[in-house]
Amino acid sequence: MAGGAALLGRHRSAERVPGHAYPVPAGEDRIIVEVLNGSGRLGMARTAARLLRRGGIDVVYLGNADATGDSTTLFVRRGPRARGDQVRTALRAGRVMERADTLRRVDVTVFLGRDFRPKVELHP
Repeated sequence: MAGGAALLGRHRSAERVPGHAYPVPAGEDRIIVEVLNGSGRLGMARTAARLLRRGGIDVVYLGNADATGDSTTLFVRRGPRARGDQVRTALRAGRVMERADTLRRVDVTVFLGRDFRPKVELHP
């Protein structure tokens, strides 16, 4: 029993998986985003989240939109429109619109439409 307690008290360092950790800016430079897949194709929200995280953007939620749409649209919820422009640059797609909604607790909502067809490397 004492041996089991000794094992519980030891901490192992967390394994690092190369290529899966992206730096997120702190403070005012940090952009918080949610990604909603309205493209009708599986996995597009995850793909968009990878692109955004590589661009230093903090993706806090991804999921499916309630409806599908043709156009990828970035809704700036709070802060300056420039945040939407930065998200568009990282995503390489979309048009930016200002739609304030401070209850969502994100700076930008990304709605992925059927026109979202990124060219990214494959992941296992």
